[in-house]
Amino acid sequence: MAEGVKAVEFSAENFESEVLNSKIPVFVDFYAVWCGPCHAFAPTVEKLACELEGKLKVGKVDIDKNPSLADKYGVMSIPTFIVFKGGAEAGRDTGAHPYEALKAWVAQAL
Repeated sequence: MAEGVKAVEFSAENFESEVLNSKIPVFVDFYAVWCGPCHAFAPTVEKLACELEGKLKVGKVDIDKNPSLADKYGVMSIPTFIVFKGGAEAGRDTGAHPYEALKAWVAQAL
């Protein structure tokens, strides 16, 4: 596992360039700082970022700081995660999952 790899913080300002125009698939975790399950899920997201570095861009969107993105993508509960491939949604799920289940879901979405 690569040390120092962290999930990228996506925002309304960089979402198009970082996610929609990405040359590789992107995993986006929609979260909020006050969300307990989101905090519990964070190490799993970081592990995914480390293990799939170069194959999958992994990042997070704080829905309180970026409500327009939450609205645009219909995020109704958190954590919600969406995989984007070629600028389009390729898969979506909600809730914290064990790492192996998340990794299998991502593989299926890709």
